Amino acid sequence: CDMPSAMPEETEDEIVELLGCKREDIIRASGKTGMGVEEILTAVIERIPPPQGDEEAPLQALIFDSVFNSFRGIIAYFKITNGVIRSGEKVKFINTGKEYTADEIGVLRMDMIPRNELRTGDVGYIISGIKTSCEVKVGDTITHIARPAEKAIEGFEEVKPMVFAGLYPIEAEEFEDLRSSLEKLQLNDASLTFQPESSLALGFGFRCGFLGLLHMEIIQERLDREFDMNVITTVPNVSYQIYDKQGNMTEVHNPGGMPDQTLIERIEEPYIKASVITTTDYIGPIMTLCLGKRGELIKQEYISGNRIEIQYSLPLGEIVIDFYDKL
Repeated sequence: CDMPSAMPEETEDEIVELLGCKREDIIRASGKTGMGVEEILTAVIERIPPPQGDEEAPLQALIFDSVFNSFRGIIAYFKITNGVIRSGEKVKFINTGKEYTADEIGVLRMDMIPRNELRTGDVGYIISGIKTSCEVKVGDTITHIARPAEKAIEGFEEVKPMVFAGLYPIEAEEFEDLRSSLEKLQLNDASLTFQPESSLALGFGFRCGFLGLLHMEIIQERLDREFDMNVITTVPNVSYQIYDKQGNMTEVHNPGGMPDQTLIERIEEPYIKASVITTTDYIGPIMTLCLGKRGELIKQEYISGNRIEIQYSLPLGEIVIDFYDKL
């Protein structure tokens, strides 16, 4: 509403159509003028329910982030859904099985404020002298050793990368620096995976797994900006599941790992469901592009006016290189 080109009525129509909400639930706001900000803050209080949980139940605290401190080790951030945690107590991370002492706990404000205890609904941090990044996983559950919770908070699962690429340092002596940088990035990005590999042309590096191309670009940018690491990145590819004639499955992330053709029964590759929203002028070229990438049309429907949504089933391997550029 703060620019002549704004179309608030049309935007509201699309929001109602896409989300199925009521028009009166939409709050018009502007970060430029401050219009509607007070109404949003009031709506947060009125519409978002307070934390639910039982302080008498065994401790369950969900880790949602972590950072590395060179003096104090890895600091994990968590939210308590049940129970109470006190400084000095023995705790366990359920999914990794690691046990620690809560050397310091506290709340997060402009700085970390130590507290003797945190209760259900609180968001805070824990310092336990953890030195290894793989011991702290986003989505894991903290509980007491003496009175553990029966199960972890639902929703935790190991992230499965979909796109793979090799990262190699420009200088061979920076290999360990690259490893350290990737470990620190992995602390607050559980979706990043990596393992050492070597190349005759590029030397020693790491085979990294990403959620997608955008995730890969973000990791490259963070390596450059936060750690001053210049790396060589190989062409991205996807993983394939290779089944031999005995029914055994092998997951291959690198063309060099492909077994002999005479031993292969079948090969399975990942597919995605892609939704493209465009105007009617570009339907033809977009459908031609998708068909050229072995795409299968699922549906197409008009959203509003001359805007249309096209859904295709596409092999992930066909779109990881230049699909977005051509689109």
